[in-house]
Amino acid sequence: MKFVLTEQEYADFRNAAERLGMAHGAYAAEAALAAARMANPPLPDPMREALIELMHASGQVRRIGVNLNQAVAALNATGADPGNLVPYAAACLRAVQRLDGIAEAVRKTIR
Repeated sequence: MKFVLTEQEYADFRNAAERLGMAHGAYAAEAALAAARMANPPLPDPMREALIELMHASGQVRRIGVNLNQAVAALNATGADPGNLVPYAAACLRAVQRLDGIAEAVRKTIR
C-alpha cells in the first residue's frame, strides 16, 4: 500500500508515531485498520507521555542548574551580579512548575 502526504501531514504522522513509540509503518497499519474497522486509532499511553515529559523536564532542570551555579559562582567571585542570575533563577522556577504540573497529571492518571 502506498499513500502520499504533504510535508505537514507527514510531520503530524511522524509525531503521532513517535509519541506512541511505534515505527512509522506499524503506526500507519494500526491507524488504517482502526479507520477500516471504525474504531479508535492508536492512542498514547498517558504514563508513557508523562515519562517523556519528566525526562525532558529533568534534562532542562539539570542544564538550568549548571547555568545557575555558574552565575552564583561569578557573583561570589566578583560580588557583582553577572546579569544572568535572575533569568536563570526564573527559568529554574518555570521548570520546577512544569515538573509540578507533570506530577499532578501523573497523580490523576494513577488515581
